Amino acid sequence: MDTRLTAEQEEIRRTLRELLGDRCGPAAVRAAVDDPAGHDPRLWSALAGGLGLPGLALPEAYGGVGCSVTELALACEETGRALAPTPLLATCALAAPLILALGTGAQRARLLPPLAAGTLTAALAVAGPALATALDLTGENSGYSAGGGRAGGVQARRADGGWRLYGQAGQVLDGHSAGLLLVAAHTGGFARSRTLLFLVPAGATGLTRTRQTALDATRPQGRVQLRDVPAELLGSEEADVLPALAATGDAVAAVLAAEAVGAAGRVLERTVEYAGQRRQFGRPIGSFQAVKHRLADVYVAVEAARSTAYHAAWAAARGPGAGGLALAQSLQALRHAAAEAIQLHGGIGFTWEHDAHLYFKRAAGDELLFGPPHRLRARAADREGLFTGGEGAAPVMEGGEAGPRADEGAAGVRAPGAVVGPGASSGGGVAGVRGCGEMAGPGPGGVAPGASSGGGVAGVRGVR
Repeated sequence: MDTRLTAEQEEIRRTLRELLGDRCGPAAVRAAVDDPAGHDPRLWSALAGGLGLPGLALPEAYGGVGCSVTELALACEETGRALAPTPLLATCALAAPLILALGTGAQRARLLPPLAAGTLTAALAVAGPALATALDLTGENSGYSAGGGRAGGVQARRADGGWRLYGQAGQVLDGHSAGLLLVAAHTGGFARSRTLLFLVPAGATGLTRTRQTALDATRPQGRVQLRDVPAELLGSEEADVLPALAATGDAVAAVLAAEAVGAAGRVLERTVEYAGQRRQFGRPIGSFQAVKHRLADVYVAVEAARSTAYHAAWAAARGPGAGGLALAQSLQALRHAAAEAIQLHGGIGFTWEHDAHLYFKRAAGDELLFGPPHRLRARAADREGLFTGGEGAAPVMEGGEAGPRADEGAAGVRAPGAVVGPGASSGGGVAGVRGCGEMAGPGPGGVAPGASSGGGVAGVRGVR
């Protein structure tokens, strides 16, 4: 993979950073979250009309720009830096790809152009606690059912030649303000139980939406209640919804990882700036070795997370990749950076008036919705069969002893030329990926028996 950004990608980043720097400062963010919609409609119009951001990853045939997940992730890195409250994630990363993947030709032609233009926003109505499972991020979504939960989830039934929905879903991203809802509903009864997606416009009869108080105010959520609401089936009854949700989940994780990296990088910049200005004992606190070490640790974590996020975005543009692992790494980096910012800002860092808590809440809120890092990593390991004898499991060495996969790391991605000897661990580097042609050291196959090449930030060592 070529890690250099193209001229177009650099232009996307530069333009967005300038616009958000002018229109989405700390005061503007706080004002936007108090808006009934949970975001600034004027900023969204500028991002949509002036930059075409909602259609960045949609095909040109439907009014989009025709870029890939990589460009969308780079754009979200900039919105993450500013903690910009926009419908970008719910509309462009969650809803639009599902319409593109499952919708009929008529549905795509009707819905995708206004989504690309930003005149229509959309939300995926899956109950918040089940969202990570539905997207196949923290558990296999073959066991996901939209009909579960204390309130019975959402049920769909045929009526008068159409469909009717009944139930509710809470913690829906932008669920209180989106112009279109993609509702996951259970249908088929017990014998033919399955989950399908339905289109529900904002003004549908029997639809009630309420904004909920969320830990992260910059990520507004709503409760969606449906009482015999008429709905349109997305695609056909034969559509395989769960694989489409899983593919969308991998891309969403890559986008979220880039967004978290942007936020972590920005909070680190602000902390370094403060450490250079705040003086104690006649000198800036940033000159003390203990403070330097803490900031250096944050820097390493942020740059490692940036590498994994960029790799995941690049891989997601070419098929299922390592989105879950990148998201785990990036959320950990953001939480670490925000926690250190609160500590190193001293008394002001603990106050409501300072912005440090907003970054910490972004990390905590995303963990609640999309899964904590340990569960994201566990799902990635299960998918690759690292500990269950599956395709990615450790091979059996001479004498029946299980050794590690020498040519792949936590992401389960094999790179050409990465060879190690018996009993060795290749470590895997930041994203668990060995460089092409990289040799780990002397000895048979590049590593002396029993040696370890180090193991990167997300590397997985063999279990003996």
